Amino acid sequence: MSEQAYFVGVDVGTGSARAALVAADGRVQEQAVEAIKTWTPEPHYYEQSSEDIWQAICKVVKHVIAGVDKQKVKGIGFDATCSLVILGNGGTPVTVSKSGIAEQNIILWMDHRAEQETAQINAAKHPLLKYVGGQVSLEMEIPKLLWLKRHLPKSYGSIWRAFDLPDFLTWRATEVDTRSLCSVVCKWNYDAAAHSWNSEFLRGADLEELTKDKFAALGSDVQPPGKPVGKGLSQRAANELGLQVGTVVSTSLIDAHAGALGMFGCRADSSSSKNDDVQGKMALIAGTSTCHMSITRNACFAKGIWGPYQDAIIPGYFLNEGGQSVAGHLLDHVLKTHECYFALSKKLGGDKFIYQHLNKLLEKLAAERGFSSVHCLTQDIHVWPDLHGNRSPVADATLRGTITGLDMTRGVESLAIKYLAFTQALAYGTRHIIENLYEHQRAAFQTLLFCGGLAKNPLYVQCHADICNLPALIPNEQEMVLVGAAALGAAAAGHYESVESASKAMGGTGQLLKPNPDTVELHNRKYKVFLKLLEHQRQYRDIMQGRQT
Repeated sequence: MSEQAYFVGVDVGTGSARAALVAADGRVQEQAVEAIKTWTPEPHYYEQSSEDIWQAICKVVKHVIAGVDKQKVKGIGFDATCSLVILGNGGTPVTVSKSGIAEQNIILWMDHRAEQETAQINAAKHPLLKYVGGQVSLEMEIPKLLWLKRHLPKSYGSIWRAFDLPDFLTWRATEVDTRSLCSVVCKWNYDAAAHSWNSEFLRGADLEELTKDKFAALGSDVQPPGKPVGKGLSQRAANELGLQVGTVVSTSLIDAHAGALGMFGCRADSSSSKNDDVQGKMALIAGTSTCHMSITRNACFAKGIWGPYQDAIIPGYFLNEGGQSVAGHLLDHVLKTHECYFALSKKLGGDKFIYQHLNKLLEKLAAERGFSSVHCLTQDIHVWPDLHGNRSPVADATLRGTITGLDMTRGVESLAIKYLAFTQALAYGTRHIIENLYEHQRAAFQTLLFCGGLAKNPLYVQCHADICNLPALIPNEQEMVLVGAAALGAAAAGHYESVESASKAMGGTGQLLKPNPDTVELHNRKYKVFLKLLEHQRQYRDIMQGRQT
């Protein structure tokens, strides 16, 4: 019998750093979480600190490994949000903030300051943009670097390294600058087909300086996820994390991509062969935002959806990535801006219990009104949910939310129905992404897989199953992002021969929720209204800008 092996998965999300000690079969043994700081100096500006994040990581890793022999920890994998980290000579932080405070050296993924720079890059229509649905997103890194050059030239001129946050973590752990193909191809417009940075694209984006010294600031050593970085943990990082020097460190993944890696290997408790083909799975990593991840053997170019990204998660597959800039954050906003929120929160003892209360109340209201399903409660209420812009498939950060059917109703019942309408709208958004992929000849989906905070909300998951008319699989192990990060460490350490085999071995099983056939026609009608809301918003904009009379 082989010696018990453990792997550490580290996940840095929007508001916290987490770590888990994971067994070789994917079972989470211990986990810990620590909040991280975010500065919001003005609307749409979000800044963080790489040193604050690293200190939070050290705390949670020490916690999860405290009760295990360090020799049994064979590898560590990192994932993080796709945020921009700026370092100067010697790895010192360089400010990205108008405040000039050096500590604030990260532009968070959800920061939308680079709107003009994004438009300028897209106007050039470089052929590389075909890999990002036709246009770069202002949540990606090249527009943010151009903003830095335009607005904080001293900081831009001080750049030694510009990292995606996951790659900063592997550098900080090993002192070796290796970039993950996942980060650079998905968020930096790296040319995966040519296996190189594209000088023409960078010059066209007015960032010619980044082409110097063999693209040193961007990283010249690009490796697929799940490969060992350098000689493992440096002496400094090992001391800080409480692990052994030389513990294998894997090339990283973006946080959503780590969740997808963990879930792609998951199968239903009563698995059938048609549910096991990874091409037929869409993984939804549903938290503050939602990412919609799917992979195919043949490249699928879908307008408004990121990708196809070659080998970005699993070698031999092309990744398509859809997403919603706000999801859990949107439902929290709906909740916390309602007049009933404070009294209800105090009465029930927190937001978690509010959602449970509202879900039960919706069932009660449907029964009282003689409806066969809670979905019927919103027959006359329709929502377009993009209060923070649309990431995909419309790819328009200027879109805003719409709601029709408002009345004078007050109280908790009005909150419940409004919450239902917004939850449905998020699911219609997922259907919009799926149908867009189908229009571009993508193979049919068989299953939706869910992880993240919203996966714990049964209304959110069932809405998706019903509205997309696809079964929804919820892994029995809920922390699949951490499992995916640990799977990186397992692959890099050679415990499994590849990230794909690590995913299959560690993905575990899950519960399958089937769609309700009785709601198909209702959702087909409401989906038509959903698309009309987009059409009308564009018409209203044309009228106000004098393009239509």
